Amino acid sequence: MERLPGGQFPYAALFWPALVAASASETASFMTAQFLEMMGDGGRTPQPEGVTASEIALDLQAVRLRDFSLVKCGVPTILCSPFALHGAVLADLASGHSLVAALRDAGIERLFMADWRSASPDMRFLGIDDYLAALNVLVDHLGGAVDLVGLCQGGWLSLIYAARFPTKVRKLVMVGTPVDIAARQSKLSAMAEATPLAVFKNLVSLGDGRVIGRNLARVWRGGVIESDDIRESLQTPQAAGSPEFARLEAIFRNWNAWTIDMPGTYYLEVIEKLYKRNELATGGFVALGQRIDLSRLRLPIYLLAGNADEVVTAEQLFAVARLVRTPPEHLREEVAPSNHLGLFMGKRTLEEHWPRIAAWLNEPLSRSTGDNLAATG
Repeated sequence: MERLPGGQFPYAALFWPALVAASASETASFMTAQFLEMMGDGGRTPQPEGVTASEIALDLQAVRLRDFSLVKCGVPTILCSPFALHGAVLADLASGHSLVAALRDAGIERLFMADWRSASPDMRFLGIDDYLAALNVLVDHLGGAVDLVGLCQGGWLSLIYAARFPTKVRKLVMVGTPVDIAARQSKLSAMAEATPLAVFKNLVSLGDGRVIGRNLARVWRGGVIESDDIRESLQTPQAAGSPEFARLEAIFRNWNAWTIDMPGTYYLEVIEKLYKRNELATGGFVALGQRIDLSRLRLPIYLLAGNADEVVTAEQLFAVARLVRTPPEHLREEVAPSNHLGLFMGKRTLEEHWPRIAAWLNEPLSRSTGDNLAATG
């Protein structure tokens, strides 16, 4: 079986059916056999903890709002972490590999993070609308006007939120985010497109209405993690085999081993609406009862892609520039020499690219930009 290069293995498991069989019937049989074999294994890796101290500012069924703030005033910034198999600690992994610390050190002093909860059985019917509604509660809790920083899958959720509630988002950052799947396929989006929807539905059925993260990761046969892949994602100068790297490697492996469960409804909506029908880019996406028209958005947007990202191509993200009506002077596009995970935890990316994002977030809105925001929607 072909293995994705570049240490981007955690996200390949989301679409693993495309990797294990040529047809839906073959995949379904394979899945059933594998899951039945694993039913008796209830062991769980302990949930990893981030390196930066935080408080829980709000605790909801679907999400915790983590508070990393150094001050109590100013525009709050919310990191919208991805809800996709692995936990939000990817943004606060270790010293020197923490996006949270990089943003605080660069001047983002009122900082929060949406830490999505693993789905319990009674959450199996939650869909994208429910997660948008939860994000709206977080924003309102912080005063109703925020800067949003969306990471990977958290990026399109942030974009949809900004389009649905345009007066509540001052600035938007999207990093490694799939928006227009048709702009240029990545290996993972190609997998999602090629795999029959029935295969994904069968996966949800086997989880009794949920996608069980630990089973998904375990069944995915390409998930052997090489030390060199971890080193590439962390962008660390520490030599593989050194005591310093061994410590980082253990932290990474612990993060990678702990998975979250996703509601089947949410998972199938993501596959069908975003990856198969490309509704966000084509204008057919409906959120909380309203069709999402990205052409009505004028807010300042910063886009960061990785030049070695096989999960999300730069074209999938940079398509945002032609879909929104943000004036060119308020739209930034940047490419980092990074794979997917390196965008959030890579030492070089955190030191060279994220301080520029923080400085941009701290820039006051011009009067004309404020007027545009008031007119949006």
